[in-house]
Amino acid sequence: MARFCNICSRSFPTQRGFQAHCTSYHRHPKPKALPRVIQYHPLLSARPCNAEGEYLEDPDAPPPPHDIREGFDPFPNRPSFEAGELLYEKMAASKGDLEQLFRILHAQKILDGHNAEDNALFSSHQHLLDMIDAIPYGDSEWTTFIIRYTGAVPPDAPKWQQESYVVHARNSRTVVENMASNPDFDGSWNTRPYREFDEHGTRIYSNLLSAHWSWKQADLIAQDPETHGAMFVPLCIAADKTTASVATGNQEFHPVYLMAGNVTNEMRRAHRDAVVPVAFLPIPKAEAEYANSPDFRLFKKQVYHLALWLLLDPLRPGMTTPQVLRCPDGHFRRSVFGIGPVIADYPEQVYLSGIVQGWCPKCQALPDELDGVGVSRSRAHTCELWETYMFDPGTLWDSFGVVNDVTPSTYYFPCADIHELLTPDLLHQLIKGTFKDHLVDWVVTYIRLNAATEREANQILDDIDRRIAAAPTFPGLRRFPQGRNFKQWTGNDSKALMKVFLPALSGYVPDAMIQCLAAFFDFAYLARRPSHDTTSLDAMDTALARFRQLCVVFVETGVRPDGFSLPRQHALLHYTQMIKLFGSPNGVCTSISESKHIAAVKRPWHASSRNKPLLQILVRNTRLSKLAAFRVELGRRGLLHGDVVSDALHQVITCLSLIAHRCVFLSYIIGLLTIISAQQGRVPGLHALVRRFLREQLYPGIDDPDEAVPLNICPWVPHSLHVGVHRVATATFFAPSEFCGSGGPHYDTVFVQLSDDPGMYGMGIARVRSFLSFTHDFVLYKCALVEWFELVGDEPDPVMGMWVVEPDIQNGERAISLISIDSILRSCHLIGSYGHTRIPNDFCFSDTLDAFRRYYVNPYADYHINELLK
Repeated sequence: MARFCNICSRSFPTQRGFQAHCTSYHRHPKPKALPRVIQYHPLLSARPCNAEGEYLEDPDAPPPPHDIREGFDPFPNRPSFEAGELLYEKMAASKGDLEQLFRILHAQKILDGHNAEDNALFSSHQHLLDMIDAIPYGDSEWTTFIIRYTGAVPPDAPKWQQESYVVHARNSRTVVENMASNPDFDGSWNTRPYREFDEHGTRIYSNLLSAHWSWKQADLIAQDPETHGAMFVPLCIAADKTTASVATGNQEFHPVYLMAGNVTNEMRRAHRDAVVPVAFLPIPKAEAEYANSPDFRLFKKQVYHLALWLLLDPLRPGMTTPQVLRCPDGHFRRSVFGIGPVIADYPEQVYLSGIVQGWCPKCQALPDELDGVGVSRSRAHTCELWETYMFDPGTLWDSFGVVNDVTPSTYYFPCADIHELLTPDLLHQLIKGTFKDHLVDWVVTYIRLNAATEREANQILDDIDRRIAAAPTFPGLRRFPQGRNFKQWTGNDSKALMKVFLPALSGYVPDAMIQCLAAFFDFAYLARRPSHDTTSLDAMDTALARFRQLCVVFVETGVRPDGFSLPRQHALLHYTQMIKLFGSPNGVCTSISESKHIAAVKRPWHASSRNKPLLQILVRNTRLSKLAAFRVELGRRGLLHGDVVSDALHQVITCLSLIAHRCVFLSYIIGLLTIISAQQGRVPGLHALVRRFLREQLYPGIDDPDEAVPLNICPWVPHSLHVGVHRVATATFFAPSEFCGSGGPHYDTVFVQLSDDPGMYGMGIARVRSFLSFTHDFVLYKCALVEWFELVGDEPDPVMGMWVVEPDIQNGERAISLISIDSILRSCHLIGSYGHTRIPNDFCFSDTLDAFRRYYVNPYADYHINELLK
């Protein structure tokens, strides 16, 4: 059911999404951001104007009013709108199922005594589609272009020269207008390039408009005085081929997505309307005889670039002459478009930049020397190479890695350098590439090379899998019941495996190999931060240098005798520079486009007849855009308050407002009593623990340890003291680099703040057994019953790079005490120190925290912990 947040002025298509938003942002509001100094671009200042492009005399004037129409037209009311949204978008019900449902509802209405001509919600499947098609918002029709081979076509020409290739594209200008006017983006839309500094004067890179590239583009645009006062709108492009089904004819699609770079990274990753499918590119096919012929490969690239040019051409006038756009805050602004960062994996980058496979699209490092950075590529330099080697394409190919007869589509647009615009790709270069395809495979290869027999190698790999499966639970941590032994890897699988992989290798690979992986993990977790500064970028360079230095272990052990000239690993060398150009990589990553495949391609494909499904996919995407835009508009009008039932009751019962509040309050009380039902905890010595806890709370200046203080001088409490046992607790943590966060489930092991010393030197590790509360002298005390772990050594383990802890044993039992919940910093994750011990086949992960003598404090459980410890 559609819901609307009054505080944020943002709509949500589902009740679950609305509740998650309220929990994350309003029940646990963000802490105040640290002091920041922001410098805005002085010339491209995004001054408000009227609809004709004339600047307002008063820059603080309120925006012009929006449409204030009431009602849900073309839908008769809210229930019919939400039913249409549910049936068409969420459930994607088939035509036959919908017809049957409507007939059943119609029959029930007749039995209830209504007129037989009165329909229930919709009269038919087509009636529902007609209502969606009549929505006047979010409309961006698809246009079809035909591309054909224009060379000589003899009668016996191959089939690919005779076929027509269809490009389906939306009007990119209309898409940008719809995106810019979306009120959901109000507060998350940067109108001006800016430079952000912390209180120490350190530059911070986060969103696209906070980085060097946007400021540099603004300087170039501002050379024309006519653009002064305008808003810069960089348009990010994501191209990513996907397969909807291998089983039914290997149905491949090549969607292109458009994103406005003004939208913040957080909103772009969270809001589905921030990433819009704008085109489906043709995928030329040829018979096996011609599939690898130079002419066909050249033709495929030419079709690709021509299609992109046709897609982006409607934006070209706005790249030199300001166009008037309505922004999320309601104001009109004169806007200048620009081709922004291009998001693609390596094979797509090769196509986009017009380089030879195996070369780097960012620099001129030779394919067999990718362990270093070469001279940067640029549009100007490539044009010079074309002119110099016009009649010597072999030298251009072999010496510079440039294809002489392919002109990248971006060359037809001003200030667009494709070599500069290609972004870091966390998913394919870092997570699935370097980690999953390289490091994991190399570790397996080492084990197979060094095991005495194949059987022993398999036994070792099985034990590694059992170690991975033995990792304790943690909020957001995926379980691996069979270890890493599964066939279909996703990006989330690879990210989850990174969290628990390192300790599982203990005793089976050389220390240098573990140190190499640890250095890579440090680099990966730094790269995934939502914001960066000089310190984090220097740490990334240090971690990457250490990783590349330690990689020699794979050469020395025979795993990689030919070295590491790999394009995806080479790309990591450009990361810090690209972060300075485009901000945090998590806002310009292919994971954004790949997640969009589900809604834009795969679900519409499953809802199609599978017979020529592309046209059906296009129609469905158009209708989904209309529903999404209409939901936003209804929310802006204030027509989506409460759920559909309370809204209906409100229209027929004038006093419902009071009733609704009572219902909400009552449900809150019931939920509270369910969660914190008071029970006396059955813990030996709990009475003494409570008295010692009270002494610490009432007399915090006394430094004597609790166990050294006689119990008779501690505050007295009756043995009949009522203690509430809390079965569930919620953790909310805000990392310094991200002032946002979501609640996590119950604690298991936690970081406890013991002093103001940095990192682990000021923290302890404890395992929460129960959360308790009691009242003493009319004061409510909230505390936790914990078992303690103590640090082993004063530094992290030199091999793993992780802190090591062991249970604190007193009198043969694990030491327990009560601590204030205010001292709990956040949850932590412990992984057993396996050593050379093999895990039994029937071992259960739930026993891990009781089974081992020592544990690693996992810094890779999530990037919040990584930032806390590193």
